[in-house]
Amino acid sequence: MPILGEFREFIARGNVIDLAVGVIIGAAFNDIVKTLVDQIVMPPVGLLLSGIDFSHLEWVLKADNPATKANELVAIQYGMFLNTLIRFLIVAWVVFLMVKAVNVIRRRDAERPAGEKSAPPPQEALLTEIRDLLKAQAGRDEGPTRH
Repeated sequence: MPILGEFREFIARGNVIDLAVGVIIGAAFNDIVKTLVDQIVMPPVGLLLSGIDFSHLEWVLKADNPATKANELVAIQYGMFLNTLIRFLIVAWVVFLMVKAVNVIRRRDAERPAGEKSAPPPQEALLTEIRDLLKAQAGRDEGPTRH
């Protein structure tokens, strides 16, 4: 049973759960980008290139034989590769922008000196003043007494 407990501890760690969420969201994002490229970006590009549908571009190395029913087509489908390349560039750009945003936040935090504290909220500052005044007043009241 110790291995099951260790496995449960491993799965319950925040990093593993964060990674799982990232993978799931990444897969969903991949579907969005695939649709963006295949259905929105490539049709206008194909139209600009005389109505070519990139997903069907291929170099046929061996054509089908119409006399046989067997699928003998051998082709290099470079159109699908171009779609995948554009999809990759979109995903890479989005990831780049996300990392850039995180780096800006980190740089901003690094520029602030470690010992520098932000100003306390006004309520806390007021309470600190009241405390200091009460201490000062208590110190005067407890001065030396003469009998």
